[in-house]
Amino acid sequence: MSVRTERVASLIKELMSEIIQQNFRMEEFGLVTVTEVRMSMDLKIAKVYVSVFGDVEKKKKLLAHLEVEKGAIRSELGHNLSLKFTPTISFYLDESLDHAMRIENLLNQIHKHSPDPKDE
Repeated sequence: MSVRTERVASLIKELMSEIIQQNFRMEEFGLVTVTEVRMSMDLKIAKVYVSVFGDVEKKKKLLAHLEVEKGAIRSELGHNLSLKFTPTISFYLDESLDHAMRIENLLNQIHKHSPDPKDE
């Protein structure tokens, strides 16, 4: 990625975080965090990765609502960006936190069931 692409991705991440916090209630959708934004080299496509702290239903509901509101979100984003084109937005669920928690739980289970070498 070029420096400009990274700067634009960082700016879009910040703006998207603000837009989501202003327009999405935590009670309804859970705790939503924009974890990453990946831009195409021509800055016309933004892949926005969101993490949701909540159950599967809240995650599905959030993604569906983001898709419905994509046009309004893009419009608001365009008003706050000084780019020639407002990028097309695609939303993706970032499940890396869920994977990390699952691995940690598995390691804890393994550790709990293995004999302590000090006892031998």
